[in-house]
Amino acid sequence: MTQPVSSYATSTDLLVLHTLRCIGFSGLSGVARASGLPESDVESELIDLAVAGLVTHAAGDFGGWGLTDEGRAADAERIADELEEAGARARLTAAFDRFLVLNPELLDLCTAWQTRTVDGSMTMNDHSDPSYDARVLDRFTEFHQRAEPLCAELSAALLRFQRYPVRLADALARARAGALEYVTDSTSSYHTVWFQLHEDLLATLGIPRH
Repeated sequence: MTQPVSSYATSTDLLVLHTLRCIGFSGLSGVARASGLPESDVESELIDLAVAGLVTHAAGDFGGWGLTDEGRAADAERIADELEEAGARARLTAAFDRFLVLNPELLDLCTAWQTRTVDGSMTMNDHSDPSYDARVLDRFTEFHQRAEPLCAELSAALLRFQRYPVRLADALARARAGALEYVTDSTSSYHTVWFQLHEDLLATLGIPRH
């Protein structure tokens, strides 16, 4: 029997595998942060996935976890099966169309954050003008308010999408509190989380990134 789209939960092992698919090569803490799972649970799942040949681990200061070719193929197959089991394809496709409307706005906001026009010339934003940054952050806040219904629709279709609005709201709150790297520069920045959401939607719907 097909489960209701409003209550479909992804298994923990698939959530860890798919998170790594969406964020790319990452350390344990990065996978845990992006998946919303405790590090101990993530580490256990990663070890099992490594034994199965689906992920690999590189040691060292710059080490971390990444998918193997077999892992990428297994993720694509299992995520496609999950989408059909949940009966969520039509719902996610419609939501993705709305995402594509918002996406250029987010990219424009990131450009406005990273650059600004001074005396008619485009220059890097060195964040020495708090009033300019505040105006851009206000625009991010307005954007986030409009993105929330989209995130709610995605979360209602598949529960694993619930972690994105939480992470986006956290990044915005940190940026507004003065941690400016959480706009575009941190691995947990608003832009990074939005990019990972985009990657997740493409992977879930089986759409290649162009």
